[in-house]
Amino acid sequence: MTAAGPRRRLGPSNPMAPAMPAKQPVNSASPKLLSGGNPQIAKGEGDAPVQAYIAAMPDWKRAVGARLDALIEQAVPGVHKAVKWNSPMYGVAAGEGWFLSFHCFTCYIKVAFFRGALLQPVPPEPSKSADTRYLHILESEALDEARFLDWVRQASALPGERM
Repeated sequence: MTAAGPRRRLGPSNPMAPAMPAKQPVNSASPKLLSGGNPQIAKGEGDAPVQAYIAAMPDWKRAVGARLDALIEQAVPGVHKAVKWNSPMYGVAAGEGWFLSFHCFTCYIKVAFFRGALLQPVPPEPSKSADTRYLHILESEALDEARFLDWVRQASALPGERM
């Protein structure tokens, strides 16, 4: 008992206690989108994590991601795939390093050619790394598939970047 009267217990035994909102189940089937809309996908080797990443890409980027993946497979049959650092990675074979990756940003998809400075012609966007060059794919611009295929073939013939 207190000066204000009997002490009220809070909780399930007290019908006057405010009801707690029910916890909403977490939907683990839909990956979280990080800043810029990049999907957060658990790292993993093989095609399945790459396909999960592509399926989680937002809006117009999903179709472009699927097309990039198909073009890479066309250019490099049997390409080794993985997701690392929330980005799909492509290599010639397991343990041989990576030649390409892509990542979603708010207004574009950034394709990284890890030895891009050696490609002809050089992909248009520079990097802090002297070896790496980027291709930015915007919704409003069509992908030059012939040039992209050529870059992928050239990149896959170079030593892979070990990460």
